[in-house]
Amino acid sequence: MTPLADKIRPTTLDEIVGQPHLLAPGKPLRRILERGQVTNMIFYGPSGVGKTTLARIIASNSNMTLYKLNGTSASVGDIKEIIAQTGTLAGCNGILLYLDEIQYLNKKQQQSLLEYIENGSLTLIASTTENPYFAVFNAIISRSTVFEFKPVTAKELEPAVERAFRLMGQELGADCQPEDGVVSYIASGCGGDVRKAVNTVELSVLASETRDGVMPVTLETVQQLTQRSNMRYDRDGDQHYDLLSALQKSIRGSDENAALHYTARLLEVGDLLSLVRRILVIAAEDVGLAYPQAMPIVKACVDAALQLGLPEARIPIAEAVILLATAPKSNSAYLAIDAAAADLQRGTTCEIPRQLQNKHFDGADAKVRGQHYLYPHDYPNHWVKQQYLPDELKDRVYYQFGQNKQEQAARAYKELIQKK
Repeated sequence: MTPLADKIRPTTLDEIVGQPHLLAPGKPLRRILERGQVTNMIFYGPSGVGKTTLARIIASNSNMTLYKLNGTSASVGDIKEIIAQTGTLAGCNGILLYLDEIQYLNKKQQQSLLEYIENGSLTLIASTTENPYFAVFNAIISRSTVFEFKPVTAKELEPAVERAFRLMGQELGADCQPEDGVVSYIASGCGGDVRKAVNTVELSVLASETRDGVMPVTLETVQQLTQRSNMRYDRDGDQHYDLLSALQKSIRGSDENAALHYTARLLEVGDLLSLVRRILVIAAEDVGLAYPQAMPIVKACVDAALQLGLPEARIPIAEAVILLATAPKSNSAYLAIDAAAADLQRGTTCEIPRQLQNKHFDGADAKVRGQHYLYPHDYPNHWVKQQYLPDELKDRVYYQFGQNKQEQAARAYKELIQKK
């Protein structure tokens, strides 16, 4: 049985759902396609947003011989078999290779295409759900144009969901009547994935009862079928790092509600380890010396969460996230250690001052004999002026006191003991 998602697949550019930044009238990709110019392209974006559909439309409107491969199953032999058609009667108008999931091809497999892409005997349209600048061989990218596809908005999806209900009703010979709220629920709950939305429609209809030629589809039925199935997440992909990035930036921006949203999404997919590691980093990097107590508190929350496990772990994690989001912020320590490291990366590795070295005898050629270390505890306020940085860096300042109560108090204390 052909899935509904394939039956409803668009056949023209105007039928494609979403991607107005690429396919709206006047947009560059739309103009290229309307002129019949098929060039090497890489379509990048999440699943179910129209990459394969657009590639099929391009192929059907070209005069080239179309071949299709999937990176999950294609071999070097498959690629060579297609390449062998270049220069033959079958490839006289050019060969268009649609390569889905190119990220699964290894470097050697991707390299085997280069010569033919270069001389124009083969035109490549590839799609990938992973960032092509990490997943695709650089030489392929340099010979192609990358177009990024975005998740489809709920508003853009609703007409496709309604059309899917109508088509299912026609196939089953019944009047499909989704209850109020069903269409919007499916459209907003599929994570921007058109295929997932259409598949949800198909399942909802098949799970509904027909009465006197009418098939009501209830919201309760849809909710039962979609429970925990609409979360878009790949632990090794862009979505994983995007969620962690959004969490950290929300906490850094002191938005506790956004931080809780991204925390809930990570907990919902069970990614507790990535979450606890990131909030420990945030405590040090973004809250830092403005509230040093944040680190031991967050560490205690993390330890409790790991001991409890999910679902109870969500409670101490939420406490840690709220604490970090509402705490004063300072990145002074982060900037200071990076500034010190920058000197080392420039090759500035200097001799440790003699007074700081471990006690040992001076060589016969030493200009100054003896360590001459001044023990700070022997002086008032436990401080004495003394050079600690190497000679070449003696005036270097890495740490700047942050403009917050904690660090300004430390600054005032330092100034006080040095003045006395």
